Amino acid sequence: MSRHYGNAGLVGRSSKEPPLKQRNAFTIVELLVVVAIISLLIAILLPALGRARDAALVTQSLGNLRNLAAANATYGADYSDRQFTLAGDDFGLAAGNCATYLGTIGCPGQAILGWDDNGGLWGYWLGGGLCPPNYPGNCGNWIVNWPNEWNFTNGFFGYYRLPNCKPFNTYVNGRFYDRAFVAPKDKLTMERAEEGMGDPGEFTILPQQPGQVVFSTYVWSPAALWSPDVMSRNGFKQPNTLPGAWKCPSQGQAKYSELKTRMIEFYWLQNQDGGPTNPGFSGGYTPWYFNQGNASTPNAMFYDGHVAGIAVSEVMDADRRARAGWNGAVGAPPATGRGLWHTGTPLGANGFYQQLSFDMLADTSFHMLTTDGILGRDVLGAK
Repeated sequence: MSRHYGNAGLVGRSSKEPPLKQRNAFTIVELLVVVAIISLLIAILLPALGRARDAALVTQSLGNLRNLAAANATYGADYSDRQFTLAGDDFGLAAGNCATYLGTIGCPGQAILGWDDNGGLWGYWLGGGLCPPNYPGNCGNWIVNWPNEWNFTNGFFGYYRLPNCKPFNTYVNGRFYDRAFVAPKDKLTMERAEEGMGDPGEFTILPQQPGQVVFSTYVWSPAALWSPDVMSRNGFKQPNTLPGAWKCPSQGQAKYSELKTRMIEFYWLQNQDGGPTNPGFSGGYTPWYFNQGNASTPNAMFYDGHVAGIAVSEVMDADRRARAGWNGAVGAPPATGRGLWHTGTPLGANGFYQQLSFDMLADTSFHMLTTDGILGRDVLGAK
């Protein structure tokens, strides 16, 4: 059977009609609309991408601090709960005088940085006196064996800045220059330290930075490495007046272990619209410190082992509340010791370089000058 399909449903077009007009370009208005949409998307996405990248770097830094917390705990387990120290418990018997100590008491442990790939052993050596005759160095390196140098005339130095020295980095990775000791946001330190990271030795003199040693981003709390009597709430005492000043407290002496910072990102890394270095310091290469900006939120490790970001603005508020409470208390201690950080040290009311802060709002020297040292606290409540 055949079927017939009609074409009644088909609609034809007369050859007399003009062809459809083809379009090969956008109009100016359409281009402007596309550009505006793309610009809007970039404006929306770029800050989000920046925040995501920054959050990833913060996470990496917190991971570094967790590894350092494990290293501190392992060190304490090996040395009867002691914190790492380069100071001798008996330094106070010589009133902190190097020549007296080396000449009459003993030779302290050396601040060794590590072996280089040519078999040379580098460090801040102390030689002379009762030290072996082959020890190089002299009392010029004495201050490296202090937690920190109180008059801050020798580069505000001390072993609180040396967690990557050999006696401690053995518990981390055995290297002085390593990413474990540099916060990924600390670009200035990372750029300088990377020169040594690829070297096969434990330590190396940086070819492009002769004579320079790049220190760790993370530092211990110098306040917690002195005897608590040094920064007592009842007044600051110069270490050379206290025979037991240099006896480093044990980890277990932390009275508020969840509130006292143990290590922190030393360099201020947030909102550096003033440039990466602080023009107030000579030399032109010293970064901003973590306490020199109200918007700073450095990562920190506490004595109970937990890690967290700690906002400078929140710490300042906690300090104000602590001072208000102490000032109103019956039998309150002298004014020099009131607050979570000590204003009565040789650094004066400005504390740890607050006079060189990025903004006028910053006013805290927590971690560095904690009142009562390891017995004190840097925040009022755990996060």
